Amino acid sequence: MFYQDERLALFIDGANLHAAAKSLDFEIDFKLLREEFLNHGKLLRAYYYTALMENDENSLIKPLVDWLTYNGFTLVTKSAKEFTDSQGNPKIKGNMDIELTVDAIELAPHVDHIVLFSGDGDFRPMVESLQRQGVRVSVVSTNQCQPSMIADELRRQCDNFIELKELRDRIRRPSNRKNSID
Repeated sequence: MFYQDERLALFIDGANLHAAAKSLDFEIDFKLLREEFLNHGKLLRAYYYTALMENDENSLIKPLVDWLTYNGFTLVTKSAKEFTDSQGNPKIKGNMDIELTVDAIELAPHVDHIVLFSGDGDFRPMVESLQRQGVRVSVVSTNQCQPSMIADELRRQCDNFIELKELRDRIRRPSNRKNSID
């Protein structure tokens, strides 16, 4: 539920949203996603959070990152860390939860409604804090896959849950386009 005169901000957990869309077998066209929410109110900010590998100029995410920065998104990045787990397997860590939380809480006095694109239950305390400040919070994720991509505690805390599958036809990258950044 949106009101045309409300001030909106989008907070996109890039890795989480990518995984949710992939579980539903589609790719997001971020131009269409932004337009979708421009139609729901006064969109003040659209933040996209992602970790990047240092010195990886050939990264598949690089074109998306470049496109987002030139097309109305505020990009928040940090360097991903490479490490070896206890079984000797190489792993990459690049959690952006703290950055997203700090930005959302700082922006809260200037918005009426925040749309969080993540199903991560770690965001439940942030949502609760935003609500105490009078901000309505919608969460976009999916429970239409196994396992569900939305944590039960986050879904219960938010004011409105938006099933990503219901947005799919409006924000899906057309199959005839080579990439989501045309």
